[in-house]
Amino acid sequence: MLSLSELNNKKVVTADAFVIGEVEGGNVDPKTWRLVHIHVSLNDDALEQFKLKKPFMGTVLVCIPVDLVEEVGDVITLKKNLKDLKDLKECREYI
Repeated sequence: MLSLSELNNKKVVTADAFVIGEVEGGNVDPKTWRLVHIHVSLNDDALEQFKLKKPFMGTVLVCIPVDLVEEVGDVITLKKNLKDLKDLKECREYI
């Protein structure tokens, strides 16, 4: 079992080996106390791929459902490739 703090700052990689960014928290369902989303701070390459603009100060976070996580190790590997991830409505910008 892992704590949420152990997930923070881990790189997040798509199924086709594209590094999209690093974990910066998540959402917990208060009824079940289960992690339901991870917040990923997108790197510059991912921002370009997702067609998002980097804010003057801060970062862009996307909210990714934990159902899309394939494996957690030194990095977090997702089940979806970059193209599929961009098309998912579930993966939304988190403010």
